[in-house]
Amino acid sequence: MKLEKITDRAGRRYHDACGAAHGLDLIGERWALLVIRELMMGPRRFGDLKKDLHGISANVLTQRLEGLEASGIVTRRKLPPPASVQVYELTPWGYEIKPVFMVLGGWAARSPRHDP
Repeated sequence: MKLEKITDRAGRRYHDACGAAHGLDLIGERWALLVIRELMMGPRRFGDLKKDLHGISANVLTQRLEGLEASGIVTRRKLPPPASVQVYELTPWGYEIKPVFMVLGGWAARSPRHDP
């Protein structure tokens, strides 16, 4: 079964020289930050990501992983035997987003509309 592309990454770019706009080009798609959040805890299999990201479809997860991989944020590798399964993990550059992620989460938690 071939997965159908839901969004065209090329059509979702800001085409702006601003670093913040480029950052959104890289991680601004829906679910992308949550995929990154899950990968901050270490390498994960596709099925584990799907299970822990409640509500994401396999199609969208595949697209986000492909986009993050194409951007150099995520890498995919096969674990050695006996596991021999494919996992996704953040690249060293991908891990550099952690402080930004923590600040964003702290800022959002202070929102007057946040209801944990």
